[in-house]
Amino acid sequence: MGMNPQNSGESSSPHSLQDADPLAFAQAELAALQVKSAELADQYLRAKADAENARRRAEDEISKARKFAVEAFAESLLPVADSLEAGLIIKDATAEQIREGAQATLRQLLAALERNKVLPIHPASGEKFDPHQHQAISVVASELEANTVVSLLQKGYSIAERILRPALVTVSAPK
Repeated sequence: MGMNPQNSGESSSPHSLQDADPLAFAQAELAALQVKSAELADQYLRAKADAENARRRAEDEISKARKFAVEAFAESLLPVADSLEAGLIIKDATAEQIREGAQATLRQLLAALERNKVLPIHPASGEKFDPHQHQAISVVASELEANTVVSLLQKGYSIAERILRPALVTVSAPK
């Protein structure tokens, strides 16, 4: 009554369990798949929560960046407001004093704009017309080469190389 060496090796292999008791094998497979499914569902929920948290953090950072960008710009304009208020306090200012104060205040304003990357666009007469930076108000007969700026009607402005307002210009007509 010795043991058969072939039978003892087969009882530990999955195929022998499948062959011996297919229902038990299917139940074991189902249990293993359910464990794996639960693990994957948990991983999915954690990844989904992480993605949602990252999205919320990014939205908060964008909101804060917008607020602080406006805050820095506004802070750079406060000296300009102070200068205007100081000029208005003077009751008996002469025209020359008013002019000097306005020029000084304009310099402050332009410096504040420049610090915040707001730069003027002021093409000179004869400069090539650039539709990305200039807006032609009219086309006029001129001795200048066709499609060049004849005169500047209003300066334009850009911020960090993006056009806020194009320069308003007259352009020379084709000959």
